[in-house]
Amino acid sequence: MLVLMVLNLLLVWLINALALLALPYLVPSVQVDSFYTALVAALLLGLVNTLIRPLLVLLTLPVTVVTLGLFVFVINGLLFWFVASFVKGFSVAGFWSAFFGAIVYALISWAASTLVFGRPRIVVVRRDGDRR
Repeated sequence: MLVLMVLNLLLVWLINALALLALPYLVPSVQVDSFYTALVAALLLGLVNTLIRPLLVLLTLPVTVVTLGLFVFVINGLLFWFVASFVKGFSVAGFWSAFFGAIVYALISWAASTLVFGRPRIVVVRRDGDRR
């Protein structure tokens, strides 16, 4: 079970790196120099989205509510731009490039993950006492 989880995690990492490599063809103001750079950037994007993004979403919750959730796109773009400033070989021309780059990156990654893993399944677990 643990081996399967690790393999799935590695596969998602690879899918995200390939999505980053495809991104400059759709958003020319985003550049990724090599596959190694894409792997490093995908890893950092995953870590930033796991650790920092929830805190930022919580801190900006009032603005997010007022904008009906659209401010989350701004947060995603800023974090995308932030990671690009740290990874050599991964460059983003400016905020709007990061904003649209993050959206296109998410769409490519989602589409590729859906092709590889299929649609997510919802599993309902019922105990014997829950039956009517």
